[in-house]
Amino acid sequence: MAKSKTNYTCTECGGVSNKWAGQCPACGKWNTLVETVIDVGAHRFASSAQGLVQGAPVQKLSDIAATDVPRVPTGIEEFDRVLGGGLVAGGVVLIGGDPGIGKSTLLLQALANLSKTSKALYVSGEESGAQVALRARRLTIDADDLHLQAEIQLEKILNTLADQRPKVAVIDSIQTLYSDALTSAPGSVAQVRECAAQLTRVAKQSGITIILVGHVTKEGALAGPRVLEHIVDTVLYFEGDTHSSFRLVRAFKNRFGAVNELGVFAMTEKGLKGVSNPSALFLSQHDAQVPGSCVMVTQEGSRPLLVEVQALVDASHVPNARRLSVGLEQNRLAMLLAVLHRHAGVAAYDQDVFINAVGGVKISEPAADLAVLLAIQSSMRNKPLPRGLVTFGEVGLAGEIRPAPRGQERLREAAKLGFSIALVPKSNLPKQKIEGLQVIGVERIDEAMAKVRELA
Repeated sequence: MAKSKTNYTCTECGGVSNKWAGQCPACGKWNTLVETVIDVGAHRFASSAQGLVQGAPVQKLSDIAATDVPRVPTGIEEFDRVLGGGLVAGGVVLIGGDPGIGKSTLLLQALANLSKTSKALYVSGEESGAQVALRARRLTIDADDLHLQAEIQLEKILNTLADQRPKVAVIDSIQTLYSDALTSAPGSVAQVRECAAQLTRVAKQSGITIILVGHVTKEGALAGPRVLEHIVDTVLYFEGDTHSSFRLVRAFKNRFGAVNELGVFAMTEKGLKGVSNPSALFLSQHDAQVPGSCVMVTQEGSRPLLVEVQALVDASHVPNARRLSVGLEQNRLAMLLAVLHRHAGVAAYDQDVFINAVGGVKISEPAADLAVLLAIQSSMRNKPLPRGLVTFGEVGLAGEIRPAPRGQERLREAAKLGFSIALVPKSNLPKQKIEGLQVIGVERIDEAMAKVRELA
């Protein structure tokens, strides 16, 4: 097979060079030249281009039948939840996470379940066949019908997909593959982009569902070009501490379902097991109420979760008081402390403030504001909040408490788990009474602080 001609393009300015250099000759940026294909052969684009010209007529959108996409469940309920109900024929899923967090384990379990009803292929570029078989035996996974190929050359993998015609294929990982069309090493920007584009094209043309495993950088983002996340249909991230037994799988992009869905798993000796009641993971078990602890209801996709927010406020012994937030946004904490001082008269400029979301969960929505401020006030006064209290709500710079979306679902989840008092924005008051739950509506932060003191 003749190799395609290549050149080197600058990722900053788009300048082109015939050979690689450390500095772009056009804009002067360093380490921005990446190898790209400039002369592709007919074996790559001839069939697809011909189909686009001759076989794709222009249609009115009203003439196209909108049908539901059939789903293929993986047999792992939490994984199906994140995917939007299951895998889609011809879909491409990209899953990333830190090394050793459980990506290969989860996919091996899912393929073992799928192989019982249809053909499934596991392509391993990082481990030998013996290593994969040893892991399956160690986890007691019934994967006798699963097909395995240990290969990193793209052209050979494409031939296997054409011959075997599996229903689902896992590529572990995309950074280990290389194509003969390029001379750069596996894992380079050009190789990752080319291999991902070829596999995506095969998935769309043949209807094979392909799951790509991706490495992450030290910042936690998916390694490789950003186009990798654009061309796939679904992007999943594994979250959690490798020293903890709990793992979170979050959907950041999904063309066939809702984004920001969350799947919760527990790592056991027999692999990853779905957690049916994840709220219990994020709530500490105290014999008695403790100061600085407040329970909030956060919304992850379509699932309401109860999370305990802890605050520790202590006198600072350095000129610049420390502000540390784990699981919540650091800059938002500084803003909330300013609102607390201005509109509730609680000053913390000479206090070290530490905030933590229990269980390693990351809360990105602003509905955690009210819980953070109540936890801070509780720690400063050294008095626990009322037993059975749950809250949520966004706090504005003017001291107002703004409503949170899906307030009814949050309140029902809190009542189901036995909470008796809910302090919520006034706009989130339920139209019908929720049995066993006293709901109190507040409009401003000083009003919320006064209500808590009354209840205590």
